[in-house]
Amino acid sequence: MRATAPAVRAAVLALLAAVVAGCGGSGAARSSPPSAPRAPAPSTTAPRPPALCGRLRARVTGRVGDPSANELSGLVRSRSQPGLLWSHDDSGAGPVLFGLRTDGRVAAHPTVTGAQAVDWEDIAAGPAADRRPVLYIGDIGDNESQRPSVDVYRVVEPRAEATATAPAARLRLRYPDGAHDAEALLVDPLRGDLVIVTKALGAARAYRASARLPAGSQTTLRRGPAIALSLATAGDVSADGRIVVLRGYDRLAVWSRHGREPLTTTLRRAPCVSPTSLAGEGQGEAIALDRRGASFVTVAEGSPAVLRRYTVAR
Repeated sequence: MRATAPAVRAAVLALLAAVVAGCGGSGAARSSPPSAPRAPAPSTTAPRPPALCGRLRARVTGRVGDPSANELSGLVRSRSQPGLLWSHDDSGAGPVLFGLRTDGRVAAHPTVTGAQAVDWEDIAAGPAADRRPVLYIGDIGDNESQRPSVDVYRVVEPRAEATATAPAARLRLRYPDGAHDAEALLVDPLRGDLVIVTKALGAARAYRASARLPAGSQTTLRRGPAIALSLATAGDVSADGRIVVLRGYDRLAVWSRHGREPLTTTLRRAPCVSPTSLAGEGQGEAIALDRRGASFVTVAEGSPAVLRRYTVAR
């Protein structure tokens, strides 16, 4: 038998009363369950570019009076002797180094034992496996792109008073795609890689090998990324491994490295370029970063060779 309308209404009201009683207990309002925490919104703030990407101020710090230092190419800060810079002459000079002060005084002039100088173009610094400071000298110039191989010499950094270095270890390197001219050598202080950057109109290219290869080894370089920098003439990695720079005759390209990534990964990204031109130096083929990559020193070819320090303009 079907229920009458009043009976249905009474049943519904009774059911609602039971539900309210079950939810309210003593009649006090129950708090709603806590909502799940919201995920933080992704940051939209771009990483701050390296300081050297900004406008720079140049100051002449000295002139190299030694007439034999008339074609300096390559420059690096000593990792163990404060205030000392290592450099060398370009092609045609013997296997010797110049230890320079920033005012231009020659504090050291050692012969690199066991090395030959076909076309030395750049010099870099890094730790050896035993953590001793080591210099890497890039005999990598090849104006006619005809050399079947190039050499990098690894030698324990000499003291300023030394007349000769310890015997140098020669690392013989071949390109996987034919000969190239190059003037920039980078050494990774964190991973122990070396990178040669070619010199060409329009763009450069990076090639990589281990900087810890045994003495006398012959190795084929690994081809790395193309780099949008015409006529790269020198480069450096800061001692803390965080800043990488390459220069041409007029431009400075700067990269901020991400952790311990390979240098070739860093160089695969587009660099920032300082608006300050380096063209006023003349034939500039050298650059040496400070430890944190916040300033750098250059020396230009010529006699007397002029040393300049670049800092961020305030």
